[in-house]
Amino acid sequence: MVNKSNADLKQINSLAIAYMGDAVYEQFIRHHLLLTGKTKPNDLHRIATRYVSAKAQAAILKVFFDRNLLTEEELSVVRRGRNAKSGSIPKNTDVQTYRYSTAFEALFGHLYLQEEHERLKELVEVAINIVENKKGGDPV
Repeated sequence: MVNKSNADLKQINSLAIAYMGDAVYEQFIRHHLLLTGKTKPNDLHRIATRYVSAKAQAAILKVFFDRNLLTEEELSVVRRGRNAKSGSIPKNTDVQTYRYSTAFEALFGHLYLQEEHERLKELVEVAINIVENKKGGDPV
């Protein structure tokens, strides 16, 4: 992995950082689900969407805000990710949800690229707890 300074990361497009964050968060979730004993690919995929869908990520980010969990630097990354202009919006979500989902992914991409692994694991654990402690069928 390339070690990037904070200044260098600010030069990278927020959507590219979100792209990285999407992969990083997905890997954490897949690892978590395997550790719970789930092994059937169809079940894994269905359950994973509770954690990684745009709706779930946007809702988790809202809880992060409500609990004041993010530092000023992290909030800045989130704002950049939220305001990044994408050429298209997926058809299964609205623009606002998509932007907050992108912001969530940008946060995780930023932490990964900054090699802030402990902070990354901390926020992933909070995200998992948010999803798993919510009652009912909604992701968060």
